[in-house]
Amino acid sequence: MIVCIAEKPSVARDIANVLGATNSKQGYIEGNGYQVTWTFGHLCELKEPDDYTPMWKRWSLGALPMIPQRFGIRLKNDQGIKAQFATIEKLMQEADSIINCGDAGQEGELIQRWVMQKAGAKCPVKRLWISSLTEEAIREGFQTLKDQQEYEPLYLAGLSRAIGDWMLGMNATRLYTLKYRPQGRSNQVLSIGRVQTPTLAMIVNRQKEIENFEPRQSWILYTMYKDTRFTAIAHDEEAEAEDAAEVAEAAKNGKTQKPKGPIYRQIEYTTEEEGKKVLEAIKDNDLHIVDISKRKGTETPPRLYDLTSLQVDCNKKFGYSADQTLQLIQALYEKKITTYPRVDTTFLSDDIYPKCPQTLNGLFKTQFSGVAPYAELVKAIGGKPLKKSKKVFDSSKVTDHHAIIPTGIPPQGLSDMERNVFDLVARAFIAAFYPDLKFETTTILGRVGITKPEGVASVTGIEGLNDENSVLFRTSVRIVTDEGWKVVFKKDNASADLENENEEEGNASSNVTFSKGEKGPHIPSLSEKWTQPPKPYTEATLLRAMETAGKFVDNDELRDAMKENGIGRPSTRAAIIETLFKRHYIRKERKNLVATPTGIELIELIHEEMLKSPELTGVWEKKLRDIEHRQYDAGQFISELKEQITSIVNQVLADNTNRRVTVIDTASPPALPRREGAGSRKSSTKKKAAKSSSDNPDNVSPTSTQTPSLRERAGGEATICPLCGKGTIIKGKTAYGCSEWKNGCTYRKPFA
Repeated sequence: MIVCIAEKPSVARDIANVLGATNSKQGYIEGNGYQVTWTFGHLCELKEPDDYTPMWKRWSLGALPMIPQRFGIRLKNDQGIKAQFATIEKLMQEADSIINCGDAGQEGELIQRWVMQKAGAKCPVKRLWISSLTEEAIREGFQTLKDQQEYEPLYLAGLSRAIGDWMLGMNATRLYTLKYRPQGRSNQVLSIGRVQTPTLAMIVNRQKEIENFEPRQSWILYTMYKDTRFTAIAHDEEAEAEDAAEVAEAAKNGKTQKPKGPIYRQIEYTTEEEGKKVLEAIKDNDLHIVDISKRKGTETPPRLYDLTSLQVDCNKKFGYSADQTLQLIQALYEKKITTYPRVDTTFLSDDIYPKCPQTLNGLFKTQFSGVAPYAELVKAIGGKPLKKSKKVFDSSKVTDHHAIIPTGIPPQGLSDMERNVFDLVARAFIAAFYPDLKFETTTILGRVGITKPEGVASVTGIEGLNDENSVLFRTSVRIVTDEGWKVVFKKDNASADLENENEEEGNASSNVTFSKGEKGPHIPSLSEKWTQPPKPYTEATLLRAMETAGKFVDNDELRDAMKENGIGRPSTRAAIIETLFKRHYIRKERKNLVATPTGIELIELIHEEMLKSPELTGVWEKKLRDIEHRQYDAGQFISELKEQITSIVNQVLADNTNRRVTVIDTASPPALPRREGAGSRKSSTKKKAAKSSSDNPDNVSPTSTQTPSLRERAGGEATICPLCGKGTIIKGKTAYGCSEWKNGCTYRKPFA
């Protein structure tokens, strides 16, 4: 008998239907020479410390670091799990062969390997590896079964990750809790995690940047000519020098690189007086149009979705949390409507291309409430060979799974939230076969001569004045000449207006015409500008930051290169964010993620960079990926980690200060919207909720978490009022205010 083991009962039923197994038994389905059984996510887990030695049951600094000589696994302590495992164990010990039908990813491999190890399976094992749960995909997968040994590196990477998380989490959490928790709070745990702590550090550091930000004032010179706003510009000598160096370097290597030509930047005057000097010097002279240039360009369709980009867009467009989006796309996958979701590539392998017409035909037939939203879009590219772009189809960019796309099965019975997610995936797929968007950018340069104003000794040395004793101005207009793929997203009012490329310069109207050599009067003006602080993280921007280890990257190609060093995996980042909420380390203010006083103090308490540095955690993540790709040794990874854990323990134990967390935030974070879709990979059994400690007199009231400043906490110094700069922030009955309120300061910040 061949035993197939899937990760969920629903997946097992789909596989059984394809295999012709129709006889339902207790915990499995039998028929046609197969027995198809299932797990409920993780049935097994790494042993707890006291499973290795009773000495590790009691939390003690003297017992640290806890590093078992050999890590072991145990069955989870749940009656339902134990009953299902007994069934699996019996089937596997009597099996002629086993087919691992677990989720096709690192965690899925680990889940099933542990079950097979615990069950003592001795027979040969094959691996089913599929990217969707359609009948066709399952049949094709069973025709191309692989030997499980081919996935050994994937298992070793998952095992190394689990052991690493155990060693760091168990040791660091006990270490920091015992060393730094508030006195008299013996039940308080300071949770430390390999990914959660660097993620929290990013949020805290961003808040500090915002709080400590000092705005810088400048003035921009504009002028209106023919109802069009022009901006004063100057040569960007630094950028031009860099361009010249790149051209020279290319020539040295035998390559030809075309210079970019003149590079300009917007002029920013550091004082109003400086700007007014120039304004007065040009206001009575005509503006001369000295150059008009046109440049044609194209924009390729947006990339297909990986999990992170889908979570980012769902957060931006619909306000869904990362966890909600994961649950929703997982539900669509299990309904056979979309492909495997836990992916980190936006490409398709070349073998998918022949199947795309069939998928598009399924979208053509899709209807919601009697309306076929994709029919006309699909029809427009029908009747001819589909476009095949290297930016979509590239097998070298696909490892285990390709980008998330529809399967071609028309969806039925979707909730509104599921439909929203499916719509994003469907339109991105359709757009991939549409032509590029085409545009034409017209740039107009104007020059205004200088007249030295009366009473002004000199205007020389002021930025913007050039050899011709004049000031250069620029405006531009971008006209879309062929919408191409943009028509696919016409219904999306939240998308950016592609015709507003250069808002900083105001954009000339396409209805206004200019000719080189013309001139006329203009109306100059000076506009005050302040630099802006960085924005607080939202779930969307935090996911992107995790993907690139805290570095802001807005370029798709560069982001791809940095994914190897991101923190966490696409499938786990949502859970990390949820964990920070549950630990009361962060909360939401509208869409923004804000660290609580407890979260802030915890990060300030940690001096060991390995625990809170996104870059160092990214290096760890890179090594795990290298293990998966046979480029790094799992044993070496574990040995290095043991040394690092021991070093951290010794450093903290050597701290003779009385540093402790002083603020404990027990207020529940704001309730998140109700989640739809499939459950997580966790066991279906529910754990008892931890007993609330809200009756503890040491707890801080919920209002203490509403502080507008990082310094407004126990023992912190007073915060200077951001409005008057004289008083300090004080707490009233319903809001924070300024101590100078009697002298007229109107600063006020409500608690919520």
